[in-house]
Amino acid sequence: MAETFTTPQGRRIAYHLTAGDGPAVVFLGGFKSDMQGTKAVYLEDWARAQGRAFLRFDYSGHGESSETFTDGSIGDWFEDASAALGLIEGPVVLVGSSMGGWISLLVARAMPDRVAGLVTIAAAPDFTEVSMWAGFSEAQKAELDSAGQVALPSEYGEPYVITKRLIEEGRDRLVLRDPLPLPFPVRFLQGTADADVDMAVALRLMDHAEGPDMRLTLVDGADHRFSDDTCLDLIAASVTEVLDRAMG
Repeated sequence: MAETFTTPQGRRIAYHLTAGDGPAVVFLGGFKSDMQGTKAVYLEDWARAQGRAFLRFDYSGHGESSETFTDGSIGDWFEDASAALGLIEGPVVLVGSSMGGWISLLVARAMPDRVAGLVTIAAAPDFTEVSMWAGFSEAQKAELDSAGQVALPSEYGEPYVITKRLIEEGRDRLVLRDPLPLPFPVRFLQGTADADVDMAVALRLMDHAEGPDMRLTLVDGADHRFSDDTCLDLIAASVTEVLDRAMG
């Protein structure tokens, strides 16, 4: 059974916090995913075996948390993640998957003193602008403007309803257009067969960010889920490496 807390904005966030040694590992999930996903649960089991503190949570409008998905935005979910760090004392290592990669970069930019390290998995920074908006047809842009939303097909189930607020608010949260210092160990992980986030995004992020200890690992044939045994082992190894170097 998940515990809950309320953010300063009044949203009720569901979470699971595993006690252990710090720095705590914090998992930030993807767009319309939840904390019951394969990677989140795998990392929780891994952390428990290591005696490592670990946090997974649902953004508002996701999973067991309050609010409606279509009412949310990148800024809301960044606020949720920032508030979730209030459950933990001391530095953290962020593990951001897909949209969670973007959220983790926002957290790192806003609270560099709290972040000891970062691992991203198929990170999707700025996707509302460079993927969604840039990929919309003129008809879709017109529908978004007139109806306030547009439905996009998804291979993961029901169509994604993309709102005008998600697109417009996202423009205030872009991370690839201004300096992005990452002054701690960083490991970017990306599959070459990812149909949702192109390898070019990972290369652009690696090129744009600034830091003393950044590495990008490409996994041949891995898809966006990045959840087979090989990928899960790589995630755990990357988190271990970041922890070792952060504590070094």
